[in-house]
Amino acid sequence: MGREPGTQVTANAWDLTPKQAIALQKDLAGQVIREDDVGPVRFIAGVDVGFEDQGNIARAGVALLAYPGLELLESAIAREPTRFPYVPGLLSFRETPVVLAALEKLQTPPDLLLVDGHGLAHPRRFGIACHLGLLSGLPSIGVGKTLLVGEHGPVPQGRGEWAALVHKQETIGAVLRTRPGVKPIYVSIGHRIDLEAAVQWVMNCTTRYKLPETTRHAHRLASG
Repeated sequence: MGREPGTQVTANAWDLTPKQAIALQKDLAGQVIREDDVGPVRFIAGVDVGFEDQGNIARAGVALLAYPGLELLESAIAREPTRFPYVPGLLSFRETPVVLAALEKLQTPPDLLLVDGHGLAHPRRFGIACHLGLLSGLPSIGVGKTLLVGEHGPVPQGRGEWAALVHKQETIGAVLRTRPGVKPIYVSIGHRIDLEAAVQWVMNCTTRYKLPETTRHAHRLASG
């Protein structure tokens, strides 16, 4: 996984106080590339994190799928001691280190990451999808199941339709209906992609279930 030229990640330290972590998020948020730079895609990875031993062990699952067939080609699991407390808005500091460890175990590098969590749809525009994208150099998309921040109008009922998620007069994501009559999901830019492309990729990975196949496979791995 090569980091693209020009990206200057200032730190990937994890032994931080919450105040230091917030300052780092604000600093790194400006390095996120919000334009579509995905390129050809043959392999898409879904990533998710669960916790064991009453939260003391973080367990990351990474599922690598072929595109466009969405066949599961490879999977990896990593476990590490949890290094950061549970603080809303700072979950990437709990989860990113172990996800990076799991990604390193893949034999085939992915072309795109779909991350269980948010990207720009975050109070400081730097959720876990941004953090992972920036540190790995990979195009990434946040796929959240619940709302973290922002407001939106009614979401159309048709499959693939969406409403803009807005925070402080900025569109930070899409509230996407992947199945008619089912609650929507929250899609946002992670890194090296724009919002319209992010929505399309999520729909490309979604079959008859609410969540994309990448997320479903990764969730099973992370949950044990």
